[in-house]
Amino acid sequence: MTERTQTDSFDTAWKEALDRYLPDFMRLFFPQAFAEIDWSRGYELLDTELQQVVRDAELGRRQADRLIQVARLSGERALVYMHIEVQSQHEVGFAERMYIYHYRIHDRYRQPIVSLAVLGDDRPAWRPAGYGYALWDCALEFRFPIVKLLDYAQRRDELERDANPFVTVVLAHLATQETRHNYAQRAFAKFALTRRLYTLGYDRQLIIDLYRFIDWMVTLPPDMEVAVWQQIKDFEQEGQMSYITTAERIGHAEGLQAGRAEGLVEGIGAMLDLKFGSAGTALMSEIQEITDIATLERLLLTIKTAVTPEDVRAAYTPDV
Repeated sequence: MTERTQTDSFDTAWKEALDRYLPDFMRLFFPQAFAEIDWSRGYELLDTELQQVVRDAELGRRQADRLIQVARLSGERALVYMHIEVQSQHEVGFAERMYIYHYRIHDRYRQPIVSLAVLGDDRPAWRPAGYGYALWDCALEFRFPIVKLLDYAQRRDELERDANPFVTVVLAHLATQETRHNYAQRAFAKFALTRRLYTLGYDRQLIIDLYRFIDWMVTLPPDMEVAVWQQIKDFEQEGQMSYITTAERIGHAEGLQAGRAEGLVEGIGAMLDLKFGSAGTALMSEIQEITDIATLERLLLTIKTAVTPEDVRAAYTPDV
C-alpha cells in the first residue's frame, strides 16, 4: 500500500469514527470541552458548509476535517462551531492553514469558533499549536489545542483497559504506524486489537462496528488477511460467539477478492508498460473495468508471450 493510499485509509476511518463517536472522541482527547458541551441537545455535522470554506480558501481536499455545531451548558452564546482537524502526515504550513480555516469559519458564522487538531504523524517533535506574527505594534496570536497520538503510545497499558470506544481507533492508528515495515507484527496486532473488543465486554453491535475500523486501518496482504481471519474465527468458536464472523463474513470475503483484483491490475499495468510502453498502458482504461480474478490472472500470463498489445486485448475481448 502506498503512503498516499494509507493516508486516505486513515482519513476515511477517522472521518467515520468522528461522525459515529464524537462524544467519546471529545471525552478522550479534550475533556474540558467535553464537560462544557450540552450533549443532551445533540450536535450537527456541517460537512457541506466546511467544504464551501475549503473551496473558498483553495486549500485542497480535506477528507478528515469536520465542522460541528454544539451547544454549551451555559446559557449565553450557547452555540459553538468546532473545527476538528486530523492530520496524519507532517505538513509545512499546517498552523497557518488552521488559522485560515478559523477566521473563514468565524467570518461565515460570527459565532465562537473552537479549532482542535489531532496529529497522527510519526515525528515526535512536530507539534504546531499556533500561528502568528508581529510588526510595528500590530500583532496576531492564534493558539489551538493539539493532541499528539504518539504520546498515547506511552500509555498503551492504560489504553488497553479503557472502554472508551474511540480508544480502539487510536490503538489501530498506532499499530498501523508502528508496523509499517513488518507485516508479521501487524498481523499479530490486528488479532490482538480484535480480541480486545471481547475482553472489554462490549455488546455485539459495538464489537462489529469497532472491528470495521480495525479492519479498515490495519491492512495486510491478502494471504495474511486470510490467516488473521481464521484466528478470529477460531477465537469466536472457542468462546461460543459468532459476532464478527457472522456479520462480516460476506463483506470480508468480497474485500479480499477486491484487494486481490486491485493487486493483479497493478501488476498488469507494470508489465504492459515494461513490454509495450505507452501502447500497452493505453489498454489500462479497459483492463481496470475487469473484476474477474481468473481473467486477470490469464492476462498476466498472456503478456509474457504477447507480441503486440492487440494480443493482450484478445485475451479479454469476447469473440464476435
